[in-house]
Amino acid sequence: MPPRGKAGLQVVRASELTLDPGQTPGMNRYAGIAAQTVGAQNLWVGFVTLAPSVRSGAHHHGDAESGIYMIKGHARFRFGALLDRSIEAGPGDFVHVPPRIIHQEINLSGSDGIEMIVVRDHQENVVVNLDLPQAILKETS
Repeated sequence: MPPRGKAGLQVVRASELTLDPGQTPGMNRYAGIAAQTVGAQNLWVGFVTLAPSVRSGAHHHGDAESGIYMIKGHARFRFGALLDRSIEAGPGDFVHVPPRIIHQEINLSGSDGIEMIVVRDHQENVVVNLDLPQAILKETS
């Protein structure tokens, strides 16, 4: 693992990525730049995947603000206290997730995975998973 602290520029190689401890069912989050990888003090940047036809569990990121860049795939993001609102995003799109907003990611493809870069204004991968019945309802187009 790269040294922690202000040692100058650091590289975290793709081969060094490991699953971050903060996970949500259905998603894999890999920390690239974080407290545990490079000693980041105000930033978490990770690579996140969602397999075909998978929907994540409902969750929020506490007081952390998040930005998502969609690399591959098409997702529906359900959000709100009852997951009753939604937006869709695809490759090249950016999604802003304000602090404490309950949300769920849904892969709209049955054959292709989703890949995205996620950035948070906190050095840890803050994840608060929630048990909401709305998160398991069958998705309608």
